[in-house]
Amino acid sequence: MMKILGIESSCDETGVALVESATSGMPVLLAHALHSQIDMHQAYGGVVPELASRDHIRRVIPLARQVLTEANSSLAEVDAIAFTRGPGLAGALLVGAGVACSLAAALGKPVIGVHHLEGHLLSPFLSADPPAFPFIALLVSGGHTQLILLDDVARYELLCETIDDAAGEAFDKSAKLLGLGYPGGPALARLADFGDAAAFALPRPLLHSGNLDFSFAGLKTAVRTQALKLEALGTVCEQDRANLAASTQQAIVDVLVRKSLQALRDTGLKRIVVAGGVGANTKLREQLNTECKKRQIRVHYPELALCTDNGAMIALAAAMRMQRGVAAPRHHYEFGVLPRWPLADLSVAA
Repeated sequence: MMKILGIESSCDETGVALVESATSGMPVLLAHALHSQIDMHQAYGGVVPELASRDHIRRVIPLARQVLTEANSSLAEVDAIAFTRGPGLAGALLVGAGVACSLAAALGKPVIGVHHLEGHLLSPFLSADPPAFPFIALLVSGGHTQLILLDDVARYELLCETIDDAAGEAFDKSAKLLGLGYPGGPALARLADFGDAAAFALPRPLLHSGNLDFSFAGLKTAVRTQALKLEALGTVCEQDRANLAASTQQAIVDVLVRKSLQALRDTGLKRIVVAGGVGANTKLREQLNTECKKRQIRVHYPELALCTDNGAMIALAAAMRMQRGVAAPRHHYEFGVLPRWPLADLSVAA
């Protein structure tokens, strides 16, 4: 058995986790801890990279101590240390990489740099209902909207991605237009619960394009137009804002579900994983579950606590790569990070 300590620091959440892995079978999460910087960044309406980096420095060691205590383990029992190498904010990534490589060097243990998006893609394997390969993955977060075919660990084929704004950006930017706080996506979803999704006829970009590409910039513009019209009338009420929020959410969900079903048809697969922060959206889950049930398609999600960035998914990805022999842990401890790191660079030949 191996114990792997995972550190995530790509953006505005500091995550640390400990997983235990055998040569076969699913790795087990022993403990994880997470600190969100939402309160700190709210005053600025978004993530301030320098503040994010400084906060990671303050949080990562206490979180590591907390995780080891909860897992009834010590650093001496850790066999390898994994960290998010990219993509993400350069300064934030360097904090996690520096701590991971320093600990590994001090302990004489190997270190593994993990792709942040691979962590999200594999995170449902820690759920009570883990998937099985192969499957389609809908990766939806603040910066990414992609459909990916996963044949196995490190065997990925990007089927499509957004050509402009990601779904998470559409949520966040629309929320800002509605005067909602940061983070915008969850705030818009909460307000949408009180609105009528049919109140505003918003576009569903590329819904009938015939391909799998996403585009959400046009939707954001349409939301802005409707918001300005309401302001011009001078009669904006909370119900109007709730209706526009609900209509916006419905437009985004309709596109995500339609494209996901098309990807499943095109590949002939009957299993889909939804990963990334937007994957926690209740409306998306409800609508995708309903449509997939009609077609006898299995849907898998990470546990809600693991939808956002977290250390558990980083430790898990490292463990699953090691099991399959596609991530040789290294004992040299330079900690170069990759703020821009294409997921395609991870794939290996079958």
